[in-house]
Amino acid sequence: MDERCGAPITAVRAAAYRIPTDRPEADGTLAWTSTVLVVVRVYTGSDRGIGMTYAHSSVVGLIEEMLGPAVSGYDCFDIAGCWIAMQRAVRNLGRSGIAGCAISAIDLALWDLKAKILSVSLAKLLGCCRDRVPVYGSGGFTSYSDSELREQLGRWAQVDKCRFVKMKIGSEPWRDPKRTEVARAAIGECQLFVDANGAFAVQQALRFAEQTRDIDIRWLEEPVSSDDVQGLQDVRKGAPAGVDVAAGEYIFTLDDARLLLGYDAVDVLQADVTRCGGITGFLKVSTLAEASHIDTSAHCAPSMHRNVACAIPKLRHIEWFHDHVRIEQMLFDGAPTIEDGTIAPDFTRPGHGLEFKASDAARYLASGEALT
Repeated sequence: MDERCGAPITAVRAAAYRIPTDRPEADGTLAWTSTVLVVVRVYTGSDRGIGMTYAHSSVVGLIEEMLGPAVSGYDCFDIAGCWIAMQRAVRNLGRSGIAGCAISAIDLALWDLKAKILSVSLAKLLGCCRDRVPVYGSGGFTSYSDSELREQLGRWAQVDKCRFVKMKIGSEPWRDPKRTEVARAAIGECQLFVDANGAFAVQQALRFAEQTRDIDIRWLEEPVSSDDVQGLQDVRKGAPAGVDVAAGEYIFTLDDARLLLGYDAVDVLQADVTRCGGITGFLKVSTLAEASHIDTSAHCAPSMHRNVACAIPKLRHIEWFHDHVRIEQMLFDGAPTIEDGTIAPDFTRPGHGLEFKASDAARYLASGEALT
């Protein structure tokens, strides 16, 4: 415990909630029927901050046994000190994966707590380069029928006025060219993005890009595994002009980001504030990308990204991911909604601008004690 504490952290609590999807979902390398949301509260006296991550319920045990004790007693304003303490606590476990998600959730809660104590929105606390952030509609799962694909992407383009929409590819590569034609017909002039989730080898990815050249795809995400940085570089060099190769959703540490940027593997670097070390980590990653003259795109969890996205000079957009949008609007009062293809912080509410609907979430409890 730091003897200089003015507002010491008194407790850290976490719980995991498993929420069924509204229909079966799949991408190029995985299929699922539920999503696990881990919610974290950090307390100092009567004040509390909230954070979250989408991960396995084992995050709860890691927070309760290791990370909560690691930050207990720190001044809640000493977010940098807490961040370092958590990094050290997981040294022998590794900083990536579950540990990265757990650290991110606590860091997000600490920033929320600080802003609430100061009675300001998190966007104002971080500083704003913009007041609104473009989003891209994201879903179009490979498990969807053509009619489901058409309805979902068309609604984002025509009703929500998104300028970009994204679909999944790679489960059945032979179907993908036709599916992209269905998507293009549904979205008109809207930019079409595709995400293979690492399903392809380099030559497969380049063949797909060539087969769909006339569809005018503008974004090819994880055409090969993000672990294959040389492969990403090869796809980037060989893809048609105007196609941005993107990756980075599995960045957990600054070294992960440095590797992708150092190999010139991406045109746009993705980062996920619920995985890469919270707001503290996200700011570091985006600064590294900016120094490389590369835009950052925020991956999923729009409720956690909308404030910090306003603070990033070279932020391109936020992913409006179907699963997370549905969960956040269902379980959080103040979750963002789309207006003309953009979302914005609520500058009238402190912190993230969210209130967790604990009673509504209780029936989904998967691990830990239900939060109140």
